[in-house]
Order: sequence, then structure tokens, then C-alpha cells
Amino acid sequence: MTTQVDPQILVERMLAGDRLALARLMTLVENRGGAVPGIMRAVHARAQRGYVVGLTGPPGAGKSTVVDRLTAALRREGQTVGIVAVDPSSPFTGGAVLGDRIRMQDHALDPGVFIRSMATRGAFGGVARATGQVLKLLAAFGFDWILIETVGVGQTELDVMKLADTTTVVLVPEAGDAVQAMKAGLLEVADVFVVNKADRPGAPALMTELTFTAHLQYTGSAGPKDVDWEIPVLSAEAQRDVGIAELLGEIRRHRATLERAGALAERRRQRRRSELRSLLVEEITAAVERKLRSGELARTFDDVAEGVIDPYSAAEAILARVLSLGGS
Repeated sequence: MTTQVDPQILVERMLAGDRLALARLMTLVENRGGAVPGIMRAVHARAQRGYVVGLTGPPGAGKSTVVDRLTAALRREGQTVGIVAVDPSSPFTGGAVLGDRIRMQDHALDPGVFIRSMATRGAFGGVARATGQVLKLLAAFGFDWILIETVGVGQTELDVMKLADTTTVVLVPEAGDAVQAMKAGLLEVADVFVVNKADRPGAPALMTELTFTAHLQYTGSAGPKDVDWEIPVLSAEAQRDVGIAELLGEIRRHRATLERAGALAERRRQRRRSELRSLLVEEITAAVERKLRSGELARTFDDVAEGVIDPYSAAEAILARVLSLGGS
């Protein structure tokens, strides 16, 4: 039987460099227990560090190999790396497939690397609800770079943009129709395109198409942009470590561009605002659900059902009550 440890003690240990405490805190966050708000409050001041790079794209594009090679390149420079691999999960067990961890086993014993696989738990966008909090834990621990690899599920990859400072979309020549179907969403998400397995037939044509599309987006009048950036299109053969140095160079160039324009700080501010909005919706919904379960709102619902009161007035009254009572 596992001994229960006060989450605040775990936070203290984690901030002092205890990797086991970091892993246990991640488990608490993933399980969405009552300790999560306290944990997040305790790490808040230290959770603003680290640079988050998202890697996404269709299944089979070789994202894990790209992550593995990027990690090796960063470690050669003495940079520390936290990795979150968000995997498809079984609807029966909710467990994460550990393929990514197996592929990255060369880094498993490296004290400068921490790898975590997470299940999506059916979350929309292929990103586990707790992923943002896990990223904060890695940042608070002090990792210089945080890489997040997500499941390739098309339009829902837009969720990555909410978590990453720079998003790399990894594609392969065989993507074909999938690229056409996802193009609009991918262009919204991508800061860098990488055509992996570029030794295969069709790679030059895909790169040409992506370059043309990225240029059209850059020169088009799709509203004001917070940064002057045309999405670069790179080729790579990650299995042979080809193109990885160039990819890291483009990620760094994007980071420098964001920092010069003040866009990195502003995007992070917007992300925090968005997080607060989501938390408010979540908390208000939970408070209403609690009142529904307790039967407190049964009379109001009956009145709406009988046509005695309209739904809008009822909703307004319920919200006023929930907010005035603090959701208790």
C-alpha cells in the first residue's frame, strides 16, 4: 500500500530537485484530485519558466523520433529537457501507450531529461485535460525546454497552440489527402513545418505545396498578426538525425522573433486569461452540478418543465445563487 504524502511536502521536495516527487505530483494532477488547486498555487511563481515546443501531426509521421533527436541535440548543449508524450488511451483502462518512452529509452537514465506519457482520457483535441498543469510542474522543476508531443487527430490539434510557445507540425510524403483535409487547421497551428522521411517519393512535391500555402497565408490579409513570421518548411530524416539541427535552429529563430516583438509575453498572458476563463466555467458548472445532485434545484427545474418560468430567467436565478453562495 502506497503511503500518502502531503501534496505540499511533495511540492517542496519537487522544487528542491526530487524527481520522484515530480512524478507523484503529476499523478495527482492527472487524477484531478482535490489537491490540484493547492499544488498549482504552490508552484505558480516558479511555473513561468521553460520554453514549450509542441510537436504534432498525423500518426506515423515520426514525431517521437523527432522529439528523441531534438532532445539529444539539446542535451549536447547542456540544456535540460522535459518531455510530455500525450498518447491515445484505451477506453477501458484509460492508460497511456508507452511506445514513446520505449523509443526514448536512451534518455531514461539521463538526469537532465524527464519523460512522461499521458493518456488523452477522451479529451477533445487529443490533449489530456491535465497536460497544461503537467507542463507547469516541469517548468517549476526548472527544465530549460519542454517538448510536448500530441496525438494526430486533425483539426483538434489546434489545442496544441494553447499550450506551446512554438508548434512544429511533422508530416510525411504519404500524408496526401490527410494534408488536404487538415490544411486550414494545420496552418493555424504551425510555426514550423517539417516533412520527415524526406527520402521517400513525394517529399519534394509536398514541400513545394506547403511552402506555397505558407507563403499565401503570410502575404494574405487574414487580419493583423502579432509577429512577422512566414512558416518555414524543412525536410528531415529524423531516423538518421538529418535535418534536426536545422529544425532546432528554426525553433530558436521563432523564439527570438516572438521575444523581440513582445509577442511571447503577450501570448503567455492571453494563455493565462484563457486558463482563468476555463477554470471559471468549470467551477460554475461543478457548483451547479452539486446543487442538481443535492436536489436544491429540483423545484426550479420543475417550474421550467411546467412552463411556470422561462429557462432564461431560471438560469439567471440559478447563476446568481451559485455566485452569491460561492458555489457551496
